[in-house]
Amino acid sequence: MQKEILIAGFGGQGALFAGQVMAYAAMDNGKEVTWIPSYGPEMRGGTANCTVVIADDEIGSPLVKNPPAVIAFNLPSFDKYEELVQPGGVLIVNQSMVDRGASRTDIITIFVPGNELAEEIGDRRLLNMVMVGALLTRLPELSIQDIETALNAHLPERHKKLLPQNRLALQRGYDYAQKELEKQII
Repeated sequence: MQKEILIAGFGGQGALFAGQVMAYAAMDNGKEVTWIPSYGPEMRGGTANCTVVIADDEIGSPLVKNPPAVIAFNLPSFDKYEELVQPGGVLIVNQSMVDRGASRTDIITIFVPGNELAEEIGDRRLLNMVMVGALLTRLPELSIQDIETALNAHLPERHKKLLPQNRLALQRGYDYAQKELEKQII
């Protein structure tokens, strides 16, 4: 098994942290992992994306050309990466920042109002965990429990007070995406 995941948005949305937590979760479960961040020179608002590769065996290359899983936090990321998703793959889209529908029918596209769900929980910075939760509906390699365990193990002590909110954000994203998937099957 080898699964490539690309997470993209703009600085400040938590795309890099989302990928890092997923990498920790996989690594803590004995998987081989790479996490490669990429970001623009701006402190906030510039491009930010990362690739995570999870595998059972040694990873030959951390570079990803056509990932089977993408999270797009904003419209520029959706525009750029929709065409690159592997046929049969999944694209999780932050509907709060995207004003168009999907153009491809050979992938599963799940629109999630990530900003709104995060704000309902009480902190817009939880967007990243909402979107990771949504991806977990189509990523059998990791579970919500795996991500929660990684957060608990790897968050700095000063941020541990945020664990309950992160758990709630993961579950909200998962539940929302699961309902959207059920609508697509009908």
